[in-house]
Amino acid sequence: MSLAYTDGRNWLSEGWWNLRSSACETLLRGPLAAQYYYVYAMDERGGEWKGKAFMCTRDREFRIDGREDCFARGFDRTGFFEIDTGRDAKNWTVQLTDPTPSSTQ
Repeated sequence: MSLAYTDGRNWLSEGWWNLRSSACETLLRGPLAAQYYYVYAMDERGGEWKGKAFMCTRDREFRIDGREDCFARGFDRTGFFEIDTGRDAKNWTVQLTDPTPSSTQ
């Protein structure tokens, strides 16, 4: 799993966290730096949780300033999904689940 956010001036993306299935993990400690956070995750079966907010990442552990010119700076460009943590939130939790298959009748 990887996260990205802005402090209003600068963008930061960081990862990777290896999380256990069905576990609750604390990734960032302290007060939230922003109202909006961005998440990208994948599982060992090839499932992805992604979106259209593009951030810089790389294959190994990273902490990258800025979200522009990812390829030119030697990084990958990955689509993250946005989470609104709420105005003045002190903390937040996101649960990544597989989509529920729709039943057909």
